Amino acid sequence: MTDTTKEIGNTKKIGNLDVFPFTLGGNVFGWTADEAQSFDVLDAFTAGGGNFIDTADVYSAWVQGNSGGESETVIGNWLASRGNRAGVVVATKAGAHPDYKGLAAPTVKSAAEESLRRLQTDYIDLYYTHYDDPSVPVEEIITALDDLVKSGKVREIAASNITPERLEASLAFSEREGLAKYVAVQPHYSLVSRDSYEGDLADVAARHGLAAIPYYGLASGFLTGKYRPGASVDSARAEGAAKHLDTDRGQKVLAALDEISTARGAQVATVALAWLAAQPTVVAPMASARTVEQLPALLAVPALKLTDVEVATLTTASA
Repeated sequence: MTDTTKEIGNTKKIGNLDVFPFTLGGNVFGWTADEAQSFDVLDAFTAGGGNFIDTADVYSAWVQGNSGGESETVIGNWLASRGNRAGVVVATKAGAHPDYKGLAAPTVKSAAEESLRRLQTDYIDLYYTHYDDPSVPVEEIITALDDLVKSGKVREIAASNITPERLEASLAFSEREGLAKYVAVQPHYSLVSRDSYEGDLADVAARHGLAAIPYYGLASGFLTGKYRPGASVDSARAEGAAKHLDTDRGQKVLAALDEISTARGAQVATVALAWLAAQPTVVAPMASARTVEQLPALLAVPALKLTDVEVATLTTASA
């Protein structure tokens, strides 16, 4: 097994990438945050030491009037205006854009070219398959990604929303043929959504030394603590977050987060993401920020090391 994740000072290494151990999610850019707001968030994030930004070619095609690529375009405009491409690690994804659906080799390569154009760069640091495409053999997918790596258009590859079986098969093919190999996985994983990662998928990641970079780490905002019985939250994601209020697990998790955040003098969101960071294989938990005011809680995550007792308390509450 080759361990693709190593800690180096204040950064962690994912394959050949040196990343700040928190990932800024870019799904809100061009959606709930316009370009000016997005630039402010990106400026504040990098000023605070962050360098790892995640997006996808499909963001935000679900919004009326958008067609996909809006987030990449905002990030590309920001990179071009700031002249800081070399200092930022950009992750994006292929396979879900309305015009480039699936993971057939020609689709992946065309999607990559479009992402490069929107990002105004000649390379993507970390390139994910967004959703697995079981209709395409893993051999075809990996070979297409390897071609992108060999051409210098992609530095490292990764997989999101993939089964343990397909991940294992992909890694075995890469190893056997000496091709580019996944260095990371991006699962849906948080204190209130543990089942889709813990178990077989996490075991494959651990066995092969893959970094986990969970999405929905704050459960659409529920784990910020702002969703409470009787509270009204003005957010495009309020419905998705509020559903956790009605569950026993959600209530227990909030109570445990409140207790620990008070004791540690930390924000609830920081504690929730610090629990993720304490989990085996997790290297850089992810959350998005629509405003600069939301960033301090996120930038504080790497510095908050929960005790074994605190981790166990949250793990038990979220069982």
